[in-house]
Amino acid sequence: MQMAEPPSSSDRPGREDPPVADGPTYDVVLLVEQPLTRLDADQVRSLHEDVPEKVQFHVLLPVEDAAARVESAMGALTSGDALVAAPLLLDQDEVSKIQRELLDEARRSLATSVAALEGAGATASGELVTAEPIEALAAKVNEVGAAEVIVLTRPHVVAEFFHLDWTSRARRKLGVPVLHLLEHESFDEQAGGPEGISGA
Repeated sequence: MQMAEPPSSSDRPGREDPPVADGPTYDVVLLVEQPLTRLDADQVRSLHEDVPEKVQFHVLLPVEDAAARVESAMGALTSGDALVAAPLLLDQDEVSKIQRELLDEARRSLATSVAALEGAGATASGELVTAEPIEALAAKVNEVGAAEVIVLTRPHVVAEFFHLDWTSRARRKLGVPVLHLLEHESFDEQAGGPEGISGA
């Protein structure tokens, strides 16, 4: 479904990926599901303390699709063939309203994430993603010549299997290292379970 209101250039909080005159940068693209906390930002920042170049973080945050959310909620209440008819029952005005709310929420989440990174002493910019996340990630990696990708997902049930397994798909598609982290958990907490940090 088409987004009710596509993000504009104003949906890029933080610094706008300017060319750096004082030397090369080490570009890291972050694909996140929810706002980064200061803990998340500190941990991400700590991974690059020894990088000699200036590190530039580019945060991508997908905007949830309202129709998909409604259909998923309806699917939890129905089964079998009833799911086929679900899209026909949606009120488009209501879906558009929900989409605007999701977009506003995503803007706030993105601004929070960029602010958390900058608060941790990092240089960061961000943008909302309405395209398929891995396609958008690949495009950003190519655009900035990224040296590394970090995928941060919610901890619960490993975020529905890495939110359609973002990490594995990114590793197959991109020619750069991909690191998976769980948001809102310390490195020690992540290392203590079956999931957690997994490098390329």
